[in-house]
Amino acid sequence: MDSYKTVDGTAYAEIEEKRSRFLSCIAFADTEEKAVEVLNAIRAKHRTANHNVYAYLLREGARTRYSDDGEPAKTSGLPTLEAIRHAGLVDCIVVTTRYFGGTLLGTGGLVRAYTAAASAAIEAAHIVTMSVCVKGEWNVDYALYEQAARLLNECGARCEQPEFSDRVRLSFTMLSGGEDALLVKARELCRGKAEITVSKPFHAPF
Repeated sequence: MDSYKTVDGTAYAEIEEKRSRFLSCIAFADTEEKAVEVLNAIRAKHRTANHNVYAYLLREGARTRYSDDGEPAKTSGLPTLEAIRHAGLVDCIVVTTRYFGGTLLGTGGLVRAYTAAASAAIEAAHIVTMSVCVKGEWNVDYALYEQAARLLNECGARCEQPEFSDRVRLSFTMLSGGEDALLVKARELCRGKAEITVSKPFHAPF
């Protein structure tokens, strides 16, 4: 599993070109079903618009799809997809709604306008890097709590609030691959009896 970039939530942007308004939306979508939900919601919101151009790129299977939605071929959907690719994003959809302003833009003008609208939405988005991580739990005696917490920090782990009962439970997330060094040091600290468990790798912002 490799790290990748996507967007957190939804972002919007608007540009104007020769009185035509281009309202662009980017949203997280890691399945075709989610992408279609976003598209349908925007279509419903902008029923009177001339065009609702879209493109999405999914990480799984590197699936892509785009539509010019009535604009001349390759002037809108494909440039939108290229804007997503240029930003290095996956698992997202960009939909750009156009309200025609009365002046024809020509093929070159359309490409520039849709590229600019998609890029503006991407720039407005909160982009996150999804890294390969593991979660872990470590139960320690109170006497070792501060040393254990310091060790987790030194190994690059992000810790949650500790839970205090008869012992201390330390829950943490860290980049996959760092757990091996942590386990070695934890066993040294606990004299070979470290009560620590680590999950299988998964993707998460880190």
